[in-house]
Amino acid sequence: MKIFANLKKLKEKIFSKKTVLKVKKNGFASNLILGFLILSVAFACLYPINRNATAGSLEEKIIRKGVSLDGVSLMFNVYSDTQSVYKILDTLEKHNAKATFFIGGCWADDNVDCLKKIVEKGHELGNHGYFHKDHSTLSQAENVKEISLCTRFVEKATGKEILLFAPPSGAYDENTLNATETLKMKTILWSRDTIDWRDKNSALVYTRATKNISAGEFVLMHPTEHTALALEDILNYYKSCSLRAITVSENLQDGG
Repeated sequence: MKIFANLKKLKEKIFSKKTVLKVKKNGFASNLILGFLILSVAFACLYPINRNATAGSLEEKIIRKGVSLDGVSLMFNVYSDTQSVYKILDTLEKHNAKATFFIGGCWADDNVDCLKKIVEKGHELGNHGYFHKDHSTLSQAENVKEISLCTRFVEKATGKEILLFAPPSGAYDENTLNATETLKMKTILWSRDTIDWRDKNSALVYTRATKNISAGEFVLMHPTEHTALALEDILNYYKSCSLRAITVSENLQDGG
């Protein structure tokens, strides 16, 4: 690595005959300087400088949980299965429950009526990118373009302002977060994942959405047939725990 090659050169310079002779000539002050240089090399070897943002500092900019004392938020990432979206809307209405639907722009473009129905039923809309790209591989400008494309379409179709972004597959990096900050949007991920897109099993979806659930959580789901089947039991369980199903934005503001 380059840093260690540079340190090796510095070390060789410090311990060269020429340097040692100078130190002997100049006495105590030079000994202090030599000691300081040796300590500096040791410190640099033990604690190399990291010029990139750490994973921890990036994670601090992600919102994974709300502050509600009696609410949980179902967040549906929508890119397919329009019929399941309608079934989910019916079940949510039956239980007077609200959710946040993170919309894929290319899905919305083909399903404007369903998109409007989500709004009509009183649910919140979020942004899930337009083409379901891996945002961790995009430049900041590309992130801005992909997110903005979805926002513009959904806002024009519904008249609703979009302020939340959930990156597809939870993939993000510093460029993604800088892009959402530029767009004045919050980046949202989940506190628990039902993995319903992979495991087509209603019982598993139910267990993952309910086991040890606590107020303030964000529960990730997708509009699948098995999720639609499990949803009624999930909402009944929340009710038995005195928990309401609320939107992500409500969860971020609701301290009661």
